[in-house]
Amino acid sequence: MLHTATVNTITSSTRKRISYDVSCMACENHNCLIKRNVGAFENSKLTTEKNNLRCKKGQQFIMEGAPVNGLFFILKGKVKVYRTGINGREQIVRFARAGEIIGHRGFGTEEYYSIGAMALEDSVLCYFSKDNLQEALMDNPKLTYDLMLFYANELNRSESKVKTISQMTVRERVIDTLLYINRKFGENKGFLDVSLSRREYAEYAGTTEEQVIRVFSVLKKENLIVAKGKKIGIVDVQRLKNEISEHNFYLDS
Repeated sequence: MLHTATVNTITSSTRKRISYDVSCMACENHNCLIKRNVGAFENSKLTTEKNNLRCKKGQQFIMEGAPVNGLFFILKGKVKVYRTGINGREQIVRFARAGEIIGHRGFGTEEYYSIGAMALEDSVLCYFSKDNLQEALMDNPKLTYDLMLFYANELNRSESKVKTISQMTVRERVIDTLLYINRKFGENKGFLDVSLSRREYAEYAGTTEEQVIRVFSVLKKENLIVAKGKKIGIVDVQRLKNEISEHNFYLDS
């Protein structure tokens, strides 16, 4: 069962709507680490005892500081991962889409989550308990190897981002954020396929909401982006890439 401290922001009425039960064998997220290895533990506890959790837009399913009891994989939807910075200010660490892992930084090394996570739209999550995951890792070398490669790649991205972001201007950080979101979620009818507030753009770019509004205004005047409410569309991806090409930073996907 899901640990109440981990998901205590999800109401009892939401728990009653956990009906989106898709088996790992039937899952179509082929980039998912569990899906790629599912043949090796088709009838193990890892897959037979997993939980499916449906989250409404804006619902928090991991609380920063809650005990680590397992990992979440996104079956359907979009999620933001964040942590509390100086003076209680929220900093978005990354965004995640279907097939990706949430909560892995605390798994196996920490007792408490160092991040929080919230659904950006109505989403469905697969929850695997820590005990069942550890058992599967002990029994399946390929799963363990794949997870090791995943962690190595995450560390590489994190180190590169810290180094590069520190050298970027505010405009470049906002442009990098737009390109990252474009790579992560793609476009829908000419706009980025995710609805984010100006504050959320700022929380990922490491700047203020006012600065983001100012940069967006300039980019619109330069015909590099278009805006319609919360929706942002990139007019010329290559021109934006050219602006930050010297930083050689296209690791995030």
